[in-house]
Amino acid sequence: MKTKKLINDGAAAADEMLVGVLAAHPNHLRAIEGSPRSIVAKHGPRAGKVGLVIGGGSGHEPSFLGFVGKGLADAAAVGNVFASPPPDPIIECAKAVNNGAGVLFAYGNYAGDVMNFDMAAEMLTMDDIEVRTVLTTDDVASAPIDQRDRRRGVAGNVFVFKAAGAACDLMYSLDEVERVARWANDRTYTMGVALAPCSLPQTLKPNFQLGDDEMEIGMGIHGEPGVARGPLKPADQVTTELLDRILGEMQPKQGDRVAVLINSLGSTPLMELYIIMRKVKMTLDTLGVDIHLSLVGNYCTSLEMAGASITLMHLDDELQRLIDHPCDCAMFRSGEVL
Repeated sequence: MKTKKLINDGAAAADEMLVGVLAAHPNHLRAIEGSPRSIVAKHGPRAGKVGLVIGGGSGHEPSFLGFVGKGLADAAAVGNVFASPPPDPIIECAKAVNNGAGVLFAYGNYAGDVMNFDMAAEMLTMDDIEVRTVLTTDDVASAPIDQRDRRRGVAGNVFVFKAAGAACDLMYSLDEVERVARWANDRTYTMGVALAPCSLPQTLKPNFQLGDDEMEIGMGIHGEPGVARGPLKPADQVTTELLDRILGEMQPKQGDRVAVLINSLGSTPLMELYIIMRKVKMTLDTLGVDIHLSLVGNYCTSLEMAGASITLMHLDDELQRLIDHPCDCAMFRSGEVL
C-alpha cells in the first residue's frame, strides 16, 4: 500500500520545500547563490563571532534549517530526505559565516554526516578556516552509557544547538563555544517511542512495520531499530518507561533544574504530547526536580512518523543562562516554536 503525500515529484521534494521555506521566511533566511542547499541567517553572523553551522538530512523539520537565525545557528547544510548533506554545501555554509573567529560544526552522530562534515572541515583547513566539531549523542536507547560516543543525536539537538548558538552570540571564543556545546551534549538525554512508520517521498512506502496494537521503544528518527517492541500501553506507562531510562542516567537530586522537550515525531498531535507532559511534570515534582523550561511540539520530526520523544537537559547556572538567551529564527524564537 502506498501512502498519500502533497508533493509533486518525490525526487524534488527537498528542493521544492526549500524554495517554499525561503519564500515564507525572507527576513530570516537566505540561500547562498549557486549553493541552494546552504541556508544562512540574514542576521547573526558578524565580525569576530564564531560561526555555528548545523545540518543533516531533510525530513526532520523544523530541524535543522528552522533553527537558523540570530542567537542560534548561523547556517544549516541541508541533505536529501534522511541523507547527509554532501561536503560542498557544508563548505559554503562555513565560508559564509566565517568572520575570523573560527567555525563550530554541530550535528547528529550518524556515519554519513560524520564523513561529509569531516571532509568539509579538512578542505576548509586548506583555506585557513579553523573548524571544530561537536557530535550530538543524546539518544539513550542507541548505545550503553559506557559507549556514549556511539549514540545517535536526536531531539536533544535542539538544546545543544541552543546553548552553542547563545555562546556564539555572546562572543565566546571558539574554545569556549566548543566547551559549552560538549557540556550541553553531556547533560542532555532523550528517549523516544514509535507508534507507526513514515514513508519516503521517493517510495511512498512505509519504512518499517508495526502492528496495529504495537509500539517500539527507542526507535531512531530514520527508523533504526529500538530496544523493545511490544503491545501499546497507556500514555502514563509509556512516559514512565521513557523517563526511567533517562533519570537512571541523569541521577538528578532534589532541587535540580531541567529543561524539558516533548517532541512529536511528525503526526502525533499536541493533545497526546501534553498528556505526556502532564506525566513528566508529575514525576519530576515527586522527585523535587524543577522544570525551568518546557517545549512541546514538533522540533525534530521524522516526516509523518507517529510517536514522540522526551528530552531532558540537566541544567546548571551557565546552561540555564544560555538556554534563556534570546534567539530569532524562522521557526523558533525566544524559546517558542511559531
